[in-house]
Amino acid sequence: MHPLFCAKDYRFPGLDDTVFDTSKLMVGVSGVRGRVGDGLTPEVIAHFAAAFGAYARQSTGRRTVVIGRDSRVSGPMFTHAVTAALQSVGADVMDVGIAPTPTVQLAVEELGAAGGLAVTASHNPIEWNALKFIGADGMFLDADQGAGMRSLMQGEIPRAAWNELGSLEQDEGAVERHLARILAIPFLDVQRIRDRRFKVALDCVRGAGGTIFPRLLERLGCEAVAINMETDGLFPREPEPVAANLGELEALVRSSGAVIGLATDPDVDRLSLVSGAGVALGEDYTLALATRLVLRHRPGAVVTNLSTSRLLDDVAAAAGVPLERAPVGEINVARRMQQTGATIGGEGNGGVILPDVHLTRDAPVAAALILQLLAEEELPVERIANGIGRYEIVKEKVARPQAPLDEAYAVLAKRMNAPEIDRQDGLRLSWPGERKWAHLRPSGTEPIVRIIAEAPTKEEAQALVESLRAELPS
Repeated sequence: MHPLFCAKDYRFPGLDDTVFDTSKLMVGVSGVRGRVGDGLTPEVIAHFAAAFGAYARQSTGRRTVVIGRDSRVSGPMFTHAVTAALQSVGADVMDVGIAPTPTVQLAVEELGAAGGLAVTASHNPIEWNALKFIGADGMFLDADQGAGMRSLMQGEIPRAAWNELGSLEQDEGAVERHLARILAIPFLDVQRIRDRRFKVALDCVRGAGGTIFPRLLERLGCEAVAINMETDGLFPREPEPVAANLGELEALVRSSGAVIGLATDPDVDRLSLVSGAGVALGEDYTLALATRLVLRHRPGAVVTNLSTSRLLDDVAAAAGVPLERAPVGEINVARRMQQTGATIGGEGNGGVILPDVHLTRDAPVAAALILQLLAEEELPVERIANGIGRYEIVKEKVARPQAPLDEAYAVLAKRMNAPEIDRQDGLRLSWPGERKWAHLRPSGTEPIVRIIAEAPTKEEAQALVESLRAELPS
């Protein structure tokens, strides 16, 4: 949903702010999110959905809009609001039900739809929900497209007459089509993976992953030992699949003798790994390992964001291919991949983008690539990861200050004396010779500022974080 525009200054024309408390919303070019009942209400969701439906119809001349959701408790309520809003602007709704966000995006492309809406707050806590806007190409709206949609929200949204209202249809085959695309990846040797009969531990956090991961692992001949597979949205842990949240999966790997643990977030676009020793590797290793596998079969450019580990630089350098960095946000990475014809890309949060399937982050794709890597190298995943290298990365969140950050960026750029300065997205400072970097940026999904630093030692990384935090305005 990055970049963010200031929601507190936004007004719904003709509507009372006592109904729409927009100061509590996080609104970006590709979505809107907030806490359920505290800013995010069915009325808000319906207004954004109607504007999106009208924009999608006008910009494409098509009627069909795909919708899908993760498993959150508030999902059915918001899905009803979305459906009614889309029908009210004459859009025909194709509902894929509870499904991964990449499944919804792929369905938009496959069905030739005008666009899509995913009702999901991704990694946010249980009390949040959101609406993600998907263009006709199956990718999230970019800045120009988002501006086009918002222009419709500055006046009356054109509604359909009684005899032009949209229809509603259920699409029960979207997940199966997604699976078929994954299994058709040219360098995925399904039989070779099946022959290994991997035992895999799985944690889907009671999100939408339960609709696809068991089927994927079964097709790949894996023995799955799984937890949190119910799709009821009652998340038993913090939903973000970072190492600190994966203690239960680590224990399951150790007790079951699994060769690897796989953890995803509620909307199934991010994947984290646990080693066969029962230790979380850290989400940065997902993209690095997947890239190692893909470049072996198809050398080419790699694209990632500014907050991704140097591990990916090392993987790209070992393969002799270029690496480009884009602003944080899936659509920014995906658009850069389009421009460069990249072979693979993604984000260091466990999001892998493989154009052979679709230009979107996709946890099931990442899992298939990792299992292919294990089948080819015949080594424990921790051995392969250690062979790539290791850095210490520190990630912190601080409350977003009221004052603009530009002045802090200027002070830091001067004071830190970094050889490389990147202002595409916040401030990224890099010292390639010392193999360290730091990135400061406002989040596009939460009211916080993210500070990330990486270095050969944790002490160096922590020192960089402290230096950046000290310059933040109050």
